[in-house]
Amino acid sequence: MLNRVRSAVAHLVSSGGAPPPRPKSPDLPNSTSAPPAAPPQAPRSPPARAGSGSAAPARTVESRASFCRPTFLQLSPGGLRRADDHAGRAVQSPPDTGRRLPWSTGYAEVINSGKSRHNEDQACCEVVYVEGRRSVSGAPREPSRGQGLCFYYWGLFDGHAGGRAAEMASRLLHRHIREQLKDLVEILQDPSPPPLCLPSTPGAPGSSDSSHLVGPQSCWSSQKEVTHESLVVGAIENAFQFMDEQMARERHGHQVEGGCCALVVVYLLGKVYVANAGDSRAIIVRNGEIIPMSREFTPETERQRLQMLGFLKPELLGGEFTHLEFPRRVQPKELGQRMLYRDQNMTGWAYKKIELEDLRFPLVCGEGKKVRVYDLTQYEHCPDDVLVLGTDGLWDVTSDCEVAATVDRVLSAYEPNDPSRYTALAQALVLGARGTPRDRGWRLPNNKLGSGDDISVFVIPLGGPGSYS
Repeated sequence: MLNRVRSAVAHLVSSGGAPPPRPKSPDLPNSTSAPPAAPPQAPRSPPARAGSGSAAPARTVESRASFCRPTFLQLSPGGLRRADDHAGRAVQSPPDTGRRLPWSTGYAEVINSGKSRHNEDQACCEVVYVEGRRSVSGAPREPSRGQGLCFYYWGLFDGHAGGRAAEMASRLLHRHIREQLKDLVEILQDPSPPPLCLPSTPGAPGSSDSSHLVGPQSCWSSQKEVTHESLVVGAIENAFQFMDEQMARERHGHQVEGGCCALVVVYLLGKVYVANAGDSRAIIVRNGEIIPMSREFTPETERQRLQMLGFLKPELLGGEFTHLEFPRRVQPKELGQRMLYRDQNMTGWAYKKIELEDLRFPLVCGEGKKVRVYDLTQYEHCPDDVLVLGTDGLWDVTSDCEVAATVDRVLSAYEPNDPSRYTALAQALVLGARGTPRDRGWRLPNNKLGSGDDISVFVIPLGGPGSYS
């Protein structure tokens, strides 16, 4: 997914040398195999028919596949054709049938004005159940419906050089997040601090010749504090990376061309986590105040640049350092255990099995920027407090202040308990960025050019389900 971003970072720090393998994620989703069980949902909007005939050429099949739109839009073949009309640019939203998105989330989208053949944006909105993979004690977890966790998930994906990568990410990224959270279910439910190490894997190798990798301890500071919040951050960051790697593997065999930006929101245990890679944007509008919740992607901190260099060119570390970071120095007796770590792509933390190379002294020990986190339990929210997600088609022509003004204008026209108000707001934001057709293209009321890009917008009420009286 983030191939474009990874390439840019790789060129920044120079390339060369075979990078060491990343810790593997168990049970990785595979786009070619049957997906894990998921909550029931409507079938994905079908591709538009490409005409009659018993056999269609490969290019026609690829073209048809690129017509697919988010499942929750429930578009008929006719509706799909209208959604793909560059001239009319009709705004699409889920039908008002009473079957609403979680939290009465509003959504609207519109195709570009001819910039690309089809709409290259994609969107996903899911409620995802996570069943624990194991208990903290290492004993197999007995199946129980009450032991898992649910998280709410929203994602916007802006495709580049085609829509395949965005479509693939919209289907699979939340599954990667679920896999990364499986080891954390019991830990996140326990108020005590997260364990530094998980129990050893049965049969894990030890080592009697590791003393040469352990140097003086005087340079090492005290153990770092790792919070439950940072574990969730690490899980999301790892999911992004594994999604990217899966795309790289399937790029040629399954014609997954191009790349995509990703803007993802996860609500878990009272907190909202916003992760962004690319030029989409998220803001909170709370009582008229604007709170930025994402940043357009830029290279992250000196720590991560140095870690990336060590990842790409391990020979520069001379066999004495590891590019990975741990909360404290790893001990030989901990070989085979699973300890908290982070790599060059992460600001949160995750667990990995300790190997011999991990006993080397760490190259860096610094802190970095985090996925933005918003604690919903710390504030009283009213029905007009919302989180707005938009692809760059919105933000190219609309400022944060203009979005906040639209939030106030539209929501004030509806009753606070009217669930359709958030869809109306999403539609107003899309229409405001698209403009109206005139002699010289799509124009805004001030006669400036409207957005000619694909535009996709989520409006998430911060009160969640059943929180408003």
